[in-house]
Amino acid sequence: MSSSSKRIKNVSISVPVYYGNHAVKLAPEKRTEKTPVDHTHEWTVFIKPAIEGFDLTPLIKKVTFKLHETYESPVRTVERPPYQVTETGWGEFEVIIKLHFHAGVELGINEKNFQIFHGLKLHPFNPQHPPKPNGEVHSVLYDELVFSEPTEKVFEILTSKPSNLLPYKLSDPSKRDQEYLRTDELDELSKLDVYIEQVKAEIENQRNLYKDLEQEKLALLQ
Repeated sequence: MSSSSKRIKNVSISVPVYYGNHAVKLAPEKRTEKTPVDHTHEWTVFIKPAIEGFDLTPLIKKVTFKLHETYESPVRTVERPPYQVTETGWGEFEVIIKLHFHAGVELGINEKNFQIFHGLKLHPFNPQHPPKPNGEVHSVLYDELVFSEPTEKVFEILTSKPSNLLPYKLSDPSKRDQEYLRTDELDELSKLDVYIEQVKAEIENQRNLYKDLEQEKLALLQ
């Protein structure tokens, strides 16, 4: 094993990334002869570093996006940034985004591939918000690629300028589960806002029904 392939014990480095999709209603001028007539939206699914200017290309060999099986060639491969795929469609489905890393003793890189699941969004999260004229939707989530006990070469790539990601050293190897992903909660919070309003409306409705029943009861007793 080369020196650059040696792993650094009890050290973890997290690379923050954004992933998700943008979508708009499919405008007439965007249609071609190959666009299915039932397709209503144009969308782009992507993954990118959350740190502006950070370059993952020294590590990434390719990124694959697995679309719905109904698409021609559903597994799309992108070998250089921007790591994204643009398509048209009418329905929402789960996209599997997989990062494939370079591998080889001579490269000093020997990391497991990362896989992220993204639910493609074509419609607004919160029905209470007025829709935009072009049906614009942005579903962007935050995640972290965690390199546990990286090789010396990977450590060098991730901590050298301009990336300069500071490594996180475990205080105790048994606390490895604390390295795992911190997801963006905005999506869930927007959904909760809708449900809370629905619950409030139902409570008010039940309160009014109870008042009506009480009045009917009093009328019968008189």
